[in-house]
Amino acid sequence: MEFFLPFQIPSFPFSISYADKILFIGSCFSEEIGNKMKTFKFDVLQNPNGILYDPESIADALLKYVQLKTYKEEDLFELNGLWHSWKHHSAFSAADKNEVLKNINGSLSRAHAFLKEAKFLIITLGTAFHYQLKINNANVANCHKAPADFFTKELLDINKIKNSLSNSISALMVFNPELKIILTISPVKHVRDGVVQNLRSKSRLIEASHAIIKQNKNSFYFPSYELVTEVLRDYRFYKNDLVHPNETAVDYVFSRFCNSLLNESSRTIMKEVKAVLSAVNHKPFFKESAAHQKFIKATLKQMIAIENQIPLIDFSKEKKVFLE
Repeated sequence: MEFFLPFQIPSFPFSISYADKILFIGSCFSEEIGNKMKTFKFDVLQNPNGILYDPESIADALLKYVQLKTYKEEDLFELNGLWHSWKHHSAFSAADKNEVLKNINGSLSRAHAFLKEAKFLIITLGTAFHYQLKINNANVANCHKAPADFFTKELLDINKIKNSLSNSISALMVFNPELKIILTISPVKHVRDGVVQNLRSKSRLIEASHAIIKQNKNSFYFPSYELVTEVLRDYRFYKNDLVHPNETAVDYVFSRFCNSLLNESSRTIMKEVKAVLSAVNHKPFFKESAAHQKFIKATLKQMIAIENQIPLIDFSKEKKVFLE
């Protein structure tokens, strides 16, 4: 008797290794997977604009990373005592507009340099709903809790999604011809739009993604959405809000991601890194005991061995825990 729908992820014509730079951009689910990659010491840059949800905002951000088009004071606005950017998450907002500009442009510069050398770009699309300012039709990535009458809301059609992302991908291929782009859809439910509207939105994102990979040889699809909604398929794999996948679901998707996309050597190193991290989080009863001192020496030796094997891996923070 089967309790889970068997689902074979198609093989990819490449694999990810510890030597590769990986840029994650998109929804909060992208943060979940990106954070796990960072925990395991992969070379990751996450959401240089903060969390983004819709294809227009993601496409716009990617083009700006390529063009290195810096932001100016006129690109900011003040609301409720803080300065914000319509193109950025509120994590960039602050009372000092010069601080906001400095942080935004610093992040932009890092994204430009990182993307130039990146091997992989992983785009997680959250919703096909998109907002524009009524006053000038400018695209909005984050509403910053501004009044609803500031905006018009649009459910993007498949062609518009495809064209916006394809234009960005074309620019990326000129900027970094070696870049591989992996598209995936967030399983987070945007129920504020309504259950039916959320399903319409996800359907458009899926169809547009497959149209893109069909026309671009450097673009591929990973089924995050399908793994949660069609394989796990149960609200026990969601948090109490019934909207966000819980830790078990995220771990499951991450496991399938690693098994599908990482090379064998990297999966082996991940296990070693996990063992080190578990050792660092271990709370001894007697820190000064001979047994614990032996444990510390063995773990430090293991860290050094991994660092020597993969120079990009840095355990300096973990070493401090033992050396304090």
